[in-house]
Amino acid sequence: MTSSLFEDFVDLDSLAEEIESSDPQRRRMAVLSLSDSGEPDAVALLGRLVNDTDAGVRRQVALGLGTFDGPAVASHLLVLVRDSDASVASAAADSLAEIKDAAAAAPLIAALADPSAFVRASILRSLKELRSQNASDPALAALEDPDSAVRVQAVGVIGYLKREDTVPALQTAAKDSDPFVRRAAVSALGFSRSPEAAAALAQALTDTAWTVRESAAEALGLSKAETINPGPLADALRDPVWQVRVKAVRSLGQLNVGDAALAIAESLQHPEPNLRKEAAAALGQLARPETRPHLELVASDPDADVRKNARWALAQLARAYVKP
Repeated sequence: MTSSLFEDFVDLDSLAEEIESSDPQRRRMAVLSLSDSGEPDAVALLGRLVNDTDAGVRRQVALGLGTFDGPAVASHLLVLVRDSDASVASAAADSLAEIKDAAAAAPLIAALADPSAFVRASILRSLKELRSQNASDPALAALEDPDSAVRVQAVGVIGYLKREDTVPALQTAAKDSDPFVRRAAVSALGFSRSPEAAAALAQALTDTAWTVRESAAEALGLSKAETINPGPLADALRDPVWQVRVKAVRSLGQLNVGDAALAIAESLQHPEPNLRKEAAAALGQLARPETRPHLELVASDPDADVRKNARWALAQLARAYVKP
């Protein structure tokens, strides 16, 4: 069949009439067509429905705006994210997070004084993706917000900007009363090259929340710090939570801490296969001959991934050393 040159034509004038219909179903269908059109002029038409009487229409508008970009889209979504209907507000928050145009940062930052914690958190979530340097100071101020969800998103903005001058604020956030804030701050500190950031990560390995300890163990392995003391990571190999030990094992391998090889080898006997698998992989990275007997014991492990990593690690040893 020969396709028409006009088969993708969108009649915005007709859709403008449809969004004025008294039937909410027709308005919703018009919103769908506007959203699929990709036409820049559709944004203004969608904006006319942000205060529609039907929550289903408003939700569809919030979703539809997520297919566009720019400051005007942000302004419309800021209306919808304040909607009294939770499904509308949630859809608007998700669409805000899809905005990529840095020019949208200005209206978002201006709205950060909103009395709603949900709105403030949603705005910061969107600003994180924009990575606008203008968002740095507002995000630092938001670290003092009484709502922990807002503080979590503020940490995200700061972490994405990766500015060394924000490390002291992140160190403070790593001691926040809320474990979700602490975890976010610990993850964010990994970008820094400063010894202070590395020290904060090491301190977080003793946090009361195991999720924070897990993030700290992972962040140390990915850290850009020029000097890292591996001692606290080695101590984390005895953490009572196996998920923390997994990240500690992985980071010790990434940091090439050969002195920890035998301590890592002890994890090959742990009942959790994920930990045994990571331990075998780390030992392959380290390639220390004293770990050969430990790896040989798990070369026939009941878990296929453990066997695979153990045999790879033994192959690494064979390449690095000649057997006597």
